[in-house]
Amino acid sequence: MKFTFFERKVRMTDDLRDYAQRKIEKLDRFFKDESDAHITFGEERGRFRVEVTLNNNGMYYRVSEVTSDMFASIDSAVAAIERQIRKHKTRLEKRLREGAIEREIGALPSYRAMEEEEQEFVIQKTKRFSIKPMTPEEAILQMNLLGHEFFVFKNQKAGDAFAVVYARKQGDYGLIESGDM
Repeated sequence: MKFTFFERKVRMTDDLRDYAQRKIEKLDRFFKDESDAHITFGEERGRFRVEVTLNNNGMYYRVSEVTSDMFASIDSAVAAIERQIRKHKTRLEKRLREGAIEREIGALPSYRAMEEEEQEFVIQKTKRFSIKPMTPEEAILQMNLLGHEFFVFKNQKAGDAFAVVYARKQGDYGLIESGDM
């Protein structure tokens, strides 16, 4: 497993880095291929935040934990990712065996309206990512693993048409597809 560590408003000791690496390496047993781990340590109002993002074969697992102890935050983050993997285990195994999840994932650009005399739209951040074909069920699974409210993909069931799945307030999911009306 490849590790990348980031620090936000906190200094990380070698002991902390080694502890995080040992704990997160244990998650490598769930994966067949080499994984990438991005760990961000931060401090907010006297509480310690650990954000862990694992990338394995294009499937992302992300969790953020805040506690009063950095070591406890690491333990909580590892436990949360393990729960995510176990929760979706059968779906993930089926998809991984079929090789259906080999893609790169990012996020859509965010927009913010500024109130002035005229309303002006300012793009704060731009991300680029490739959109590869998958089924709506795979897109929902990936959206849930990332903790997002929507996910953009090419729908295999509709001839690779551009599509978006989203979580509805009622607890179910919606699908928006491009096409001629």
